[in-house]
Amino acid sequence: MRRRRADGPRVGLGLLQYAKFLLAPFSRAMVSKSDIEVKEDRYWKTYSIIVWILCIRAGLLLCLVAVTLVFGLFASLAGIPVALVIAKSVGAYLDPVNETCVHHAAAGAGI
Repeated sequence: MRRRRADGPRVGLGLLQYAKFLLAPFSRAMVSKSDIEVKEDRYWKTYSIIVWILCIRAGLLLCLVAVTLVFGLFASLAGIPVALVIAKSVGAYLDPVNETCVHHAAAGAGI
């Protein structure tokens, strides 16, 4: 019998938030849930810490690739907007579980 991964729901929700950010990257921002004071159940909080520990290796690898892409894309004039989007999403690569997508004005206000 095939074993299921337990980190699916939390990572899936984080990736949906990241996809929402990619639809409008210049009018939205990825912020940590602790910055906007979202109340979470303590079990979900513990579960998200465990998932973060399991996913940190892949996040570090993606972060390294993203930084390399940003430097490469800044070399061309047409690649600068894409490089800005990738640079804004590096935090979501490191911690997709605790990031949420909010409107840019709400991210600046700290709401």
